[in-house]
Formats: sequence, structure tokens, C-alpha cells
Amino acid sequence: MQSFSGAMQLALKSASDDGREGPKAEIRKPNPDAVDRRASTLPRQSSSDRISHMAIDIGGSLIKLVYFSRSSGGSGGGGGSRRGGADGERNEAICDGRLHFARFETSKIDVCLEFIKSKLQLGGSDSNGESKSSSRYKSVIKATGGGAYKFTDLFKEKLGISLDKEDEMDCLVSGANFLLKAVHQEAFTCLNGQKEFVRIDHSDLYPYLLVNIGSGVSMIKVDGDGVFERVSGTSVGGGTFWGMGKLLTKCSSFDDLLEMSHKGNNRVIDMLVGDIYGGTDYAKVGLTSTTIASSFGKAISDQKELADYKSEDLARSLLRMISNNIGQISYLNALRFGLKRIFFGGFFIRGHEYTMDTIAVAVDYWSKGEAKAMFLQHEGFLGVLGAFMTYEKHAHDDLMAHYQQFPINLSNKTSKSLFDLHDHESIECSVYEA
Repeated sequence: MQSFSGAMQLALKSASDDGREGPKAEIRKPNPDAVDRRASTLPRQSSSDRISHMAIDIGGSLIKLVYFSRSSGGSGGGGGSRRGGADGERNEAICDGRLHFARFETSKIDVCLEFIKSKLQLGGSDSNGESKSSSRYKSVIKATGGGAYKFTDLFKEKLGISLDKEDEMDCLVSGANFLLKAVHQEAFTCLNGQKEFVRIDHSDLYPYLLVNIGSGVSMIKVDGDGVFERVSGTSVGGGTFWGMGKLLTKCSSFDDLLEMSHKGNNRVIDMLVGDIYGGTDYAKVGLTSTTIASSFGKAISDQKELADYKSEDLARSLLRMISNNIGQISYLNALRFGLKRIFFGGFFIRGHEYTMDTIAVAVDYWSKGEAKAMFLQHEGFLGVLGAFMTYEKHAHDDLMAHYQQFPINLSNKTSKSLFDLHDHESIECSVYEA
């Protein structure tokens, strides 16, 4: 075991821990008969799940949730194992279980509140053998994001829960550092449709640029554990894509907008270099005829109304415009500090191959191949993971921080993130309680 400063007493279990042939990542599918399978859908999980720790990241568009559930037969009433006791080391109960991830639309926060209420079994007793320390986390949960302040009174009124607030940037960096060190095949490149996992050298991880694309975009220069600076950002992010997309296409959700973009053709609306140069390249400055000269530029000369354009084409052009812009600004900020590695996270990406490819092409083009855009399997959960791990720093009982390598094998998931937009996922792990 290795200690990881700032991390909760969490151990991500590798295959070598229990002699299995390969790692396990449980995928829980939503009910296909549900009315809404989007970000307001409640995950289907066993009613016997025993939840202890929970953290929440409330953004402008989405709420991200992480919580730990004990396996049946685990410690705390179920016969789990213990470690320590020798050479002055404290005894700790090892609680096996799963770390679950879920997300909800912030505009539908009542659905999230109902889910938290059901998971924490608020008002219940400890008849199931739950420890007193676990019970205490039902009244206080870790929270980050602007919504942790905006909805403080709502959580207290509806659930009797106090939100223990953690700084948003601290959590983003802590979550990213933890994942890059603890999860095998966490980072990967995606360029021209080719996805390749990147081996992270822990001794050479820093510095790097972390670009978190949520409703807006924050660009953070990370120099070490807890050592970082927000060096730039842009208001043109995921909220821009969703908001403008809703106005242009009348889409019902972010998911629908992404699906539209997958089917669209941006060249119907975007003005290309070839449109200006009579179908030829502008070779002198290295611009091909297919390079976008002006996003939505053809709408100027086209004698069309909004209704004359296909929603799919509008969505494609919008996604291309925003992704290109983020990729270019990210590289220019990396250039300021001589950084070669740029990690992109946030729920704007959502494992969408076209989005990643557009960002990567922009970084590759402007850097002339010198800088690399890298993406994260747990892209949307950086902040909430960081908040989750602060239990170790602030808990009143003796908690220790541990992690192990968790080699997630995703070679067969070339076009989707581990945490696919429509699925609520979980991974096997352990926590240690004094």
C-alpha cells in the first residue's frame, strides 16, 4: 500500500488482490422502460446497498455524485477483515464494496434529492449493523461546486443534510492527480479516430495543464499535489453548447444535442477556405480547402431562415466551433508555460469521439505536433472525487489514506468513456475505518 495525501481511506482493488484473471468494472444499466433515460434517471441498485460516505459536485448544468456502498458480508456487522496492530500500527476494519458514480441535471435537483434520500435511508436505524461513524455521514456530506453554496438551504430543508463545502479548484486538481496516479489506463489520446492509452510516469507527471470543460472552462497549471494555479479560462464551454443548441434546435437534453451532432454535416453552415478560394487550398499559409474559415459563415449569404437548416447540421457546426475554440485556447495557455501535456476533463466531452478528435486536431495543428491532447476515462467526476477524498482530511475518527493500482481494461470500449452518458457505473474498492 502507498499513502496518498488528501485521499480518503480508499483502495481501488486490482485483479492481483484476489487472484482473478482480470479486473472487474460493474456496469449498471438504467431501466429501458423508464420514461426518461437521461441525466435525471435514478440508477437501479440493490435496496440492500449500505451507503456510508457520499460526495457531491453541483455545477451549473450537472450534478455529479460519488458514494461508497459496502458489499454484503463486509465488515461493520458482516465479518470483514482487519489489518494492522503490529509495530504500533492502528487496527483498521477493511470494508469491501463498490464506489458508485451518478449524475443528474441541476435543473432537476429534486430527482437527485430523492435519490440521496433513498440511498442514505434517512431516518433509518443502525439495525443493519451500520457503524456509528458511517451513520454520522448521513447528516453531513462533502460537497463542491457553485451549487454547494446555492443549494445549501435546500439540502438542509429537504433532507436535513449539511453540505461540508470544499474548494472547487482544490477538488478538481486532487481528483485528477489521484486518478492519474491510481488508475491504470486513465489517460488516453484520441486523434483521427485512433484511441491510445498513455502510460503515466508518476515521477514525471508534473507540470501539466488541466482543462476542465463544464458549463464554462477552467485551465489550471498543476505543479504537484495541492500546488496549482488557474491560469485562464473561457465562458464558451459546455453550457454554451447546450444553451445555444437548445435555442437553435429545440433539443430536449444535452444527450439529444450530441446525438444530433453525430448525424450532422457542419459544411452546410460553416464557411470553408475552399468556399472563399474557389475550392482550392490557401497553401501559402498552410490552410487546406476544408479548413473552417468562419463557423456558421455560410448563413450570411444563404437565403435561408433558421427553420430551413437541419437541426443535425446546426448541432454539428456548434460542437465543432466550441471544441475548436477550446483546443486552440488550451494550447496557447500550454505554450505560455512550456507545457507539452494537456489533460481534458469535464462532462462536456462525455467520451464523444468527434468532440475529442476536434479538440485533439486543434491542439496538434496549432502546436505543429509538439503538444498532445489527452483525455480521461473518468472525465466528468474529477471534482466530486476530490471532494470524496477530503473525508480523510477532516473526519473525526482516525482515517488513513491508501490506494492501489486499479488496471481497468477498456480495450473493447473504443468510442465511449468508462462512465457512459446513459449508464450509472461503479468500481470495486475498499475503505479502511479505524
